[in-house]
Amino acid sequence: MSIQDLVDDFEFLDEWEDRYRYVIELGKELEPLTDAEHSRENKVEGCVSQVWLVSELRRKADGAPLLHFRGDSDAHIVRGLIAILMRLYSDKTPEEILGIDARAVFAALGLNEHLTPQRSNGLYSMVARVQSDAKAAAAAV
Repeated sequence: MSIQDLVDDFEFLDEWEDRYRYVIELGKELEPLTDAEHSRENKVEGCVSQVWLVSELRRKADGAPLLHFRGDSDAHIVRGLIAILMRLYSDKTPEEILGIDARAVFAALGLNEHLTPQRSNGLYSMVARVQSDAKAAAAAV
């Protein structure tokens, strides 16, 4: 599912209560993390809920680097936000990741105006972590 598909789905749902339920449903699709991956090293600072993000460097057929992300949280809505981030960033090159305007995507989804300030701060902490991993991967290539 592309980000545009997600935007279209959000536009189809008129009420924010329905959109929240949809976000929670998205979170149920996350790839699981192992117990060992629920570690201090993978924990995202700046989130009210506990959030863990794992990035894995993979390669395209031509050898170009891709970053694959997985994540988890102890809060259902945050798991859904992680699922949105996975659609936005996972399995892209570091350059593609760094070129994504997350604020514009979140605005298109209406998240900026419907998340609490604490959730928004946590969401942007996750974005910062993904971008940091992308910068590190780009520098290592």
